[in-house]
Amino acid sequence: MPVYQWVGKNRSNEIQKGEIDLASEDAVRNHLTRIRITPTKIKKKPKDLFENVAFLQPPVKEQDIIIFSRQFSTMIDAGLPIIQCLDILHSQQENKTFKNMLKDIKESVEGGQTLAEALRKYPKQFDDLFVNMVAAGEAGGILDTILRRLSAYMEKTAKLKAQVKGAMTYPIITIIVAILVVGVILVFVIPVFQEMFEGLGGDLPVPTKIVVAMSDFTKDKILYLIIGAVIFFWAFNRYKKTAKGRLTVDAIALKLPVIGPLLRKVAVAKFTRTMGTMLSSGVAILEALDIVAKTSGNKVIEGAIYNVRSGIAEGRTMADPLSDSGVFPSMVCSMIAVGESTGALDAMLVKIADFYDDEVDQAVENLTAMIEPFMMVFLGTVIGGLVVAMYLPVFKMAGAISG
Repeated sequence: MPVYQWVGKNRSNEIQKGEIDLASEDAVRNHLTRIRITPTKIKKKPKDLFENVAFLQPPVKEQDIIIFSRQFSTMIDAGLPIIQCLDILHSQQENKTFKNMLKDIKESVEGGQTLAEALRKYPKQFDDLFVNMVAAGEAGGILDTILRRLSAYMEKTAKLKAQVKGAMTYPIITIIVAILVVGVILVFVIPVFQEMFEGLGGDLPVPTKIVVAMSDFTKDKILYLIIGAVIFFWAFNRYKKTAKGRLTVDAIALKLPVIGPLLRKVAVAKFTRTMGTMLSSGVAILEALDIVAKTSGNKVIEGAIYNVRSGIAEGRTMADPLSDSGVFPSMVCSMIAVGESTGALDAMLVKIADFYDDEVDQAVENLTAMIEPFMMVFLGTVIGGLVVAMYLPVFKMAGAISG
């Protein structure tokens, strides 16, 4: 169906403009007249030459889905039919990729599919968690509540990701900058000092000899070092994509001295919040555990959750296999056991998630506070050590002259 751009005046004589998908110009004119807008200009929107080139289209961000869910929930709560909600959301959407998706979703629902079935065609934007919760909302007649819970859940999850990403960004950038600075010093600065020392003659101090040898090695082998680094990262990424490699890397990450406890807290917060949200929305516990395992982001955590699922399928409680896994803290297992015994597991899981959100906040603050002085000492030791090593001959010569 073609897209038409229109300009018109409303009853207050104010100029308005917009876009609409209708079969013909006359259909657009009739539609505008029905909503009391006098059209002054209607033209068919020119086609985008690159609209079918996927990588040139703007991506659908997580924030787009959050806003969509919240607005959708508000409209349904106001009593609007699903198709009308989708039509309004489509017309207001500025992201071209998401706009086309919403158009297709609306047409699928008009064709008789459920909203969940229509959303399932876009797994990158609407994952199993989202689709299954929407399906539960449609079946229970509480779609507005489900969408509101989904938007709240995604907002908290996005905040959690941003916190961890922010904590990791600073040290990574610092280390990269340090490597670049050391490389520049070894390749361009040290040779200048080396020529000067050769002109002066005499025996160089041991630290200076070591730095000069490092400089010579770096200059002679720099191409091999760069190729070696590229091959190493390529091989590491390939290995990480294998099942065994991903399990090994994730297991090591959880055992790291400072990062490990933070990642464990993030995993607990994500697991409990996702489970709590799904159970309170009416998703069956085995189905919820299957989805949570797939979206855990860590193979060790995923394996532990699948063990929990197997245990429940055999008639056990959730708390026992969680405790046996050794991945989840004993306090979490005890609180889940209390939630199961009182019949309020979903509420208990949300309380645990809220608690661990605060724990993650504190852990990120502590990590940031600890990393800053550590990085300063690291940079001072590495770069300062190089500078001091190169000035030792100057100090030695100055001492000899004064003596």
